[in-house]
Parts: sequence; structure tokens; C-alpha cells
Amino acid sequence: MATLPAVKTPQPPAPVVAAPSARPRTGFRKYWHLYAAISPFYLLFLCFGLIPVGFSLYLSFHRWDGLGPMESAGLSQYTYLLSDSDFWSSIGNTIVIWALATFPMIFLAMITAVMLNSAVRFKNVYRFAFFLPNVTSVVAVAIIFGSVFSTNFGLINALLQAVGLDQVAWLNTPWGIKVAVATLMTWQWTGYNAIIFLAGLQTIPSDLYEAARIDGAGPVQTFFRITLPLLRPTLLFVLVVSTVTGLQSFSEPQVLLQNTSNDSTFSGGPDHAGRTMVLYFFQQTFDNNDFGYGAAVAWGIFLVVVLFSIINWRLVQRRGEEQ
Repeated sequence: MATLPAVKTPQPPAPVVAAPSARPRTGFRKYWHLYAAISPFYLLFLCFGLIPVGFSLYLSFHRWDGLGPMESAGLSQYTYLLSDSDFWSSIGNTIVIWALATFPMIFLAMITAVMLNSAVRFKNVYRFAFFLPNVTSVVAVAIIFGSVFSTNFGLINALLQAVGLDQVAWLNTPWGIKVAVATLMTWQWTGYNAIIFLAGLQTIPSDLYEAARIDGAGPVQTFFRITLPLLRPTLLFVLVVSTVTGLQSFSEPQVLLQNTSNDSTFSGGPDHAGRTMVLYFFQQTFDNNDFGYGAAVAWGIFLVVVLFSIINWRLVQRRGEEQ
């Protein structure tokens, strides 16, 4: 008999050994293309923001006229700054102008926003009209306000004479200068902040107003019981931004008062009544060519702005907690 061939038992396939996978990319290696896309901003910030700020801090400890060699001054610039009566006078002028401009501006901006929020027709036209002063050139606006507050031919004095009152030398008296600069700043920023308040008003649910109306609440009660408390975050934002911009006012008094004094264009008018902190910084830096002390003044301005911003923030927050 023929012998049958032996049947081989099938062997299980050999396990496939996977090749070692590449190490997963994490962090910068994974998102490098995103960082590269936004790198121009950081490069510009480094060149025109961070480096100049660091150099100004370094410069504040030296004496330098902008051309010659630097001389180390240590803390003497800051010591003199604390006793500089002109610097403290500029702080006082800035605070008074800021107060005269900011509080009426916030009040008018809030009232304007409430009116815009309740308007039915031509909303966009009103918004554009109120926002237009903010995008208008500050130089052009200051020139116009210089004519409005002119002593002999100004519109304000013409109105005063029309009602039988005497003329006021607005741009030649200390308080007249402050009122003129504050009025310009109020006119310029009221519309801008009204648009911000309007955005905050539109986030308040209309059901709250309907419920208050059903309960018999009037417009004044509704404003103080519903609108104002719910607008507190927006109010805080507007107050802090207005503080930062108001305490750094420069173009408004510089252009408005440049022809009212025979001194420097940064003098702030007669008796330096309109010389703000930033004007004083420019006067020390570019009129006196004292770049080191000018840098110290700049850092003093920074500390004042930060201090007032913290105070405003704490006052609004504390009042919110009490309510």
C-alpha cells in the first residue's frame, strides 16, 4: 500500500512586531506654526514696547542730554522728583482736570446710552453721531475749542454777553484753563463711553424691566434698582479706562494752550495751570534735554496712574459688595 503523506499541522502566524512609533510632539514642537503666525506681534512688542520700557528704567538712574555720555545718578533723580514742586503741581492740575472731565462724562455717557437703548428709529445714526467726536483729530478739535473759548470772539463769551454776564478769560485764568480742557475731553469721550454703556445695557434681560413695570416701579427706581447694579462691571471698565486716559492727557492742553504763553509749548498756559504730568514730562525731556530726569518723571506718572486705577477699582468693588 502506498503511504499517505503526513499532514502538517498549521502553525500560528508569528506576531507582528510594530515598529517603534515616533515620539508624540508636545508643547512648542506641536504648535510651532501657530507661534510663528503670531510672532510678528511679539517681535514688534519687543522692539517698540518692552525694550524701550526697560531702557527708560535704566535711563532714569542716569544723567543724559541725548548726545553725550551717560553719567550714573543712582537714586538722586527719584529723590529730587519727590521734592520737585513743579511735578507735584502738574499732578494737581492733572487730577483736577481729570475729575472735571471724567465724572460729568460718565454721567452724560450713561444717560445717552439709556436714551439710545430706548430709541426705536435711527439707532445706527445716533450711534455714529455720538461716536464721531472720538475718531476726530484731537488737534482739529482743540483748535475749534480754542475758538469757542476765545476771550474776545469765543462762542461761550458771546452767550454770556447775550444773557447780560461779563466775559471770562477762559484760556488766561487757572480755573478757566482747567474747565476748557475738561470740557474738550468730556465732549471727545462721552460718545465713546456711551457706546460701551449701550453694549452693557443690551446684556440686561428685558424680563427684569417687564417685571419691575408690573410691580409699579417707575423709570427712576428701575434705573437705580436694576440698570445701575447690573451695569457695575461696565462702569468699572469705563472708570478705569477713563482714569488711565485722563491722567495721561497731553494733546488736548498742549494744542489748546500753545498760543497762550510766551514760554514753552509744553508750559500749560499762564501760571502753568494746564500743565499736566505728561506735559511736564515733555518739558523736562525735550525742552531741557534732561532725558534721565524725564525718564524718572515718566515712571512717576506710571505709579500715579496705577495708584488711581486701583483706588477707583476698589471703590466700585466695595460699593458693589455693600449693595
